[in-house]
Amino acid sequence: MNKEIKYSVLIPLKDEEGNIADLIQELEPVMNQLNQPWELICVEDGSKDRTKEILLDLAKTKPYLRVIIFAKNYGQSSAFDAGFKAAKGEYVITLDGDRQNDPSDIPKMVKLAENCDLVCGSRVNRQDPVTKKMISKMANQIRSRICGDNVMDTGCSLKVYRTSCLRNIKMYQGMHRFLPALFAIEGFRVKEVPVNHRARTKGVTKYNFFNRSFNTVADMWAVHWMKKRQLRYKVEREIS
Repeated sequence: MNKEIKYSVLIPLKDEEGNIADLIQELEPVMNQLNQPWELICVEDGSKDRTKEILLDLAKTKPYLRVIIFAKNYGQSSAFDAGFKAAKGEYVITLDGDRQNDPSDIPKMVKLAENCDLVCGSRVNRQDPVTKKMISKMANQIRSRICGDNVMDTGCSLKVYRTSCLRNIKMYQGMHRFLPALFAIEGFRVKEVPVNHRARTKGVTKYNFFNRSFNTVADMWAVHWMKKRQLRYKVEREIS
């Protein structure tokens, strides 16, 4: 790990041409006020709009920006995994590219991260359609009960991870939604903090009930199985 970088900000992007430039402009002063070296990693996940071209133009004038371009759309878990592996910072800060996460919440989250391994944002006054909020609330309650992660809003992408802990996590398709549970299984410290949530003003959401729910149920039971099968032995003593 490059000790010169303190924070690696990671943003997965799919068809966010209307948001990415404004998001980076908003993010830059927030990160600069932390007075620590930082980098921004944008993973371009097979967009069909001008997201890739905009990122390449921005990279010419923003030395902190690193761009990873996928050959096609591989999904959010793959985008997170590529960014995690590329990160040089002591901490990885993730957020969505739709500008619904508020960068101004980052300073309080990185302060909390000094005494734990994963800080999860929990969206208050969520600016989404009522049906989406109801389904999400129910799904979070079921997931938290089955996986035992004690996190009520794992769908919020605004999180701060200790990079050394991330190195112990093996990612699979769909597992980005269960990272708090995977951290808990490894014995890492997880906290949740309320964060702001904003309405999407440009672009359209990529997720709905049908492209998320059924696979998520299978993933949830996979994590539950991992938790139940976790090795819990204790060594009494070792004699040489």
